[in-house]
Amino acid sequence: MNQKIISTIVIVGGGTAGWMAAASLAKILKNKYTIRLIESDEISTVGVGESTIPMISRFNTVLGINEDEFMRETKATFKLGIEFVDWGHIGERYMHGFGKFGQDLWTVDFYQYWLKMYQAGKAPDLEHYSINRMAARAHKFMRPPADMPNSPLSEINYAFHLDAGLYARYLRKYSEALGVQRTEGKVVDVQLRALDGHVDAVLMENGERIAGDLFIDCSGFRALLIEGALKTGFDDWSDFLPCDRAWAVPCESTEELPPYTRATARPAGWQWRIGLQHRTGNGHVYSSQHMSDDEAASILMGSLDGKALAEPRMLRFKAGKRKQVWNKNVVAVGLASGFLEPLESTSIHLIQSTVGRLVTFFPDAGFNQADIDEFNRQADFEVERIRDFLILHYRATRRTDSPFWERCRTMPVPATLERKMALWQAHGRLVRDDNELFAEDGWLQVLHGQGIGAGGYHPLVDLLGEDEVAAYLEQIAGVVNKCVQVMPTHKEFIGAVVAAGSARK
Repeated sequence: MNQKIISTIVIVGGGTAGWMAAASLAKILKNKYTIRLIESDEISTVGVGESTIPMISRFNTVLGINEDEFMRETKATFKLGIEFVDWGHIGERYMHGFGKFGQDLWTVDFYQYWLKMYQAGKAPDLEHYSINRMAARAHKFMRPPADMPNSPLSEINYAFHLDAGLYARYLRKYSEALGVQRTEGKVVDVQLRALDGHVDAVLMENGERIAGDLFIDCSGFRALLIEGALKTGFDDWSDFLPCDRAWAVPCESTEELPPYTRATARPAGWQWRIGLQHRTGNGHVYSSQHMSDDEAASILMGSLDGKALAEPRMLRFKAGKRKQVWNKNVVAVGLASGFLEPLESTSIHLIQSTVGRLVTFFPDAGFNQADIDEFNRQADFEVERIRDFLILHYRATRRTDSPFWERCRTMPVPATLERKMALWQAHGRLVRDDNELFAEDGWLQVLHGQGIGAGGYHPLVDLLGEDEVAAYLEQIAGVVNKCVQVMPTHKEFIGAVVAAGSARK
């Protein structure tokens, strides 16, 4: 069969989503397609997604990006996890660290052995068996050494905090070097083909008509193509995720440079803190039904670590997803596809995974519906399971100090989440569905960290004697502790990366 290939890809919108899409497609498609990106300097991007998860390293690898250069250009720092403060109850804190816990012993997962001993009061808290969590607590960091495969140091798993504006600028330079054409200006209209309703072209404010075969909607909350033109529809998840607004503001950096994001629960939401090389990013996500805008802004501005560098900026949003991420010849990427609050730093990952999925199901000019349907099925599965993980943070609380938390503590949740919670509360079982983003270790840390106890442990743990299990746990914790002691501080490591770049100039 002769397939008619497409020739022109038009990306509407810049920012992180637009330039991540442009950079990856330009690299993968090897300059065989015309890629054109439209953005307006007059339209600001949201720019609060400054925290990532480890899969971004794969994105950088595919693009052939030098990590040290990337760190310097985006003023980035390293991230070992997220610290959650006051979520289970006021005064409590825990960390969701990347990477694994312990090491395999028998046929049962490591955490089941720990669970038995912890329930008996014979083992310390979970974090003592995680190199990421112990290093984060000590403000230490190093990349995993390739020559120490049997050491916990080889299991360090990390992501980045980055300046989203600088990241978009960095990727723009990369993309344009690979032939991506940038058009400055505003889209004022979208023309559809009468025959099949596909997008035929966009009309610019200056009168230019830009036609294409495949359109990628990176226009943010405006969703100019996927919703404005195609009326795709939206699944509203605000019953599960009631926060609908955020104030964001940068402030001066502090002496401390912790290698983790902090998420502190507030009376009607939560506040983020993200440390970069040159500033600290802050924001207060909240429910407007439970707190006024003025009170939310006051809480944020009154809890900054340093002097504010700008006036706070408000963002309005609704949690949910587009009914179809791919509709006809339009694929929505980033905020145009939907919104999940940045509680677990998944926004940039969803951009990355959407573009990767588009490459997997890359169309010819026929835009086969079977391909589109499978793309959308996979996209729905991914974002719904992320949704469940975020809901868990709100539902798994013992707080009764405000109407917001009382609502969250008692609200009904999706059946998929109910099932996971029930399995944990029975015998501490954690089941990963297919290839959902958050693995067992992530669920373990949130459930345990927020005080949702397991009613027991895996019965096969009892195949080993208690003394043997105790020695096994003690040996792991001791090795992790020794490894953390030899690591440099996060600030020292960042300093060396920056200094290396200065020496080359």
